[in-house]
Amino acid sequence: MNNQASEVQAGERFAFGENWQRFLQVLTPQRIERARESLQTMLGVESLAGKSFLDIGCGSGLFSLAARQLGAVVHSFDFDPQSVACTQELKRRYAADDNRWRIEQGSILDRDYLGGLGTFDIAYSWGVLHHTGQMWPAIDNAASLVSPDGSLFIALYNDQGRASRTWLRVKQLYNRLPRALRWVVLYPAFVRLWGPTMLRDLLRGKPGFTWQNYAEKSTRGMSAWHDVVDWVGGLPFEVASPQQVIAHCESLGFRIEKHTDCGRGHGCNEFVFVRR
Repeated sequence: MNNQASEVQAGERFAFGENWQRFLQVLTPQRIERARESLQTMLGVESLAGKSFLDIGCGSGLFSLAARQLGAVVHSFDFDPQSVACTQELKRRYAADDNRWRIEQGSILDRDYLGGLGTFDIAYSWGVLHHTGQMWPAIDNAASLVSPDGSLFIALYNDQGRASRTWLRVKQLYNRLPRALRWVVLYPAFVRLWGPTMLRDLLRGKPGFTWQNYAEKSTRGMSAWHDVVDWVGGLPFEVASPQQVIAHCESLGFRIEKHTDCGRGHGCNEFVFVRR
């Protein structure tokens, strides 16, 4: 049994790949388009032609696909073998014979593996490094893979203080429960996350509007339900304030190019850094 599988069995890690496999069942051309637009917006480009793109923790493979469709030469890797399988499935569907998209299993914490990758114009890791159990070393390792004048595009969970500590306990309980009982945690968490929005839509005379239109409203083409499961289950779980992330990456020789944050809410702050 590999480390990933043993950690999942012990309740120390969420089975991210399983959730991504279910997400692929609802993947649409519209979601892929939103993913492409997300990269274009945050990176400030129309095309990635001539660029090399490293997808660290590729998950479903959606953003590797989006980068490839924008013209980048893509290298994808993930610690979770089921996530690797998801990415390979997307390549089979949309770019079966494309030799400019490579997919491997690997860990951002494995310096031996990283040493063979070289550097990239864009190192991308959205919502991944805080799930490694060693977030700051993972950021350092990701930064080391950026070419001179290249970009580091990362998204990390926002530090909400006490609320983040409460969510950590929720995630730990969810992963330690038998699968048949995880609804005991998932459903109340769903109400906490979506109840106010559902009520607001109901009072506006549009019951379920935001939920039903999540794919169109989401800047990343994601699925509401799979995002809920990912949030509730997502373990390991670390957080950081925007100020901490910016200061840390500046100390590594980067300057902040673009930044979006979620204020005091849960979710990810996004950062695009450029190597000085």
